[in-house]
Amino acid sequence: MRDLHRFDELTGRLTTGFAGVPGAHGLVVVGSTAAAERRDRWSDHDFLALVDDEAATSARESLDWLPDPERIVFLAREGALGFSVLYDDAHLLEFAVASVDEIAGVAIDEAHLTFGDERAHAFVAGGRERLNTITPIDAAGEAGLTFVKLLVGYGRARRGERVVGGQFVRTWAVGHLIRTIRARVEPAAGVREDALEPARRFDAAYPEIAVRLETVLGQPVEDAARGVAALARDVLEPGWPGFPSRAADVVETVLTEE
Repeated sequence: MRDLHRFDELTGRLTTGFAGVPGAHGLVVVGSTAAAERRDRWSDHDFLALVDDEAATSARESLDWLPDPERIVFLAREGALGFSVLYDDAHLLEFAVASVDEIAGVAIDEAHLTFGDERAHAFVAGGRERLNTITPIDAAGEAGLTFVKLLVGYGRARRGERVVGGQFVRTWAVGHLIRTIRARVEPAAGVREDALEPARRFDAAYPEIAVRLETVLGQPVEDAARGVAALARDVLEPGWPGFPSRAADVVETVLTEE
């Protein structure tokens, strides 16, 4: 939202509007929507709108409770439960309308209940507990998968499938690399990790690595693959017996062949 002074006002209007929906029993704002100290002009409204099981379908069919409907320029479903709504000032709402049963397994990090009954409070408490049960990162597995995805992406690019090749290198390989770094490298002091999205705040947690990675990813696919491989080895391999060095050797042999 470009005008942050209106952010909490909109949260209040969303709360009031959804509270009037038949079967509504809670609205949970998450991420920077819940944590005002992290908001900036690029922050969206992210929330979960909780509704009774029997009212869930009808609640997703009508979103007339959203504020300023005449200013909505785009509205789309995302999956079975989610929505993206774009306003004419480029402010975005990303949310799900669901019963507690439909999202019972969701883990929640930063969250605030703007209104809710006992079920809603129990859902938020349970979501925070589930955050502590997320499976720890398998660093060696993630490191190995980094090289596997680089190999696949490089091969796709070499056969002429450069778009999907780039996707393997710049998205999937980098995703595995980031998870490995999160598990193995100490972040900068004072940077709070996002347990649900490892790439979030990566630039602040690992500024030197992030700058190098951004530079590498701006290159053509083949060069990007070689650069990501070199970065992974430079940052992770020294002093770590669990690093998949043999797999990295095999993949780099292909990445550097003429």
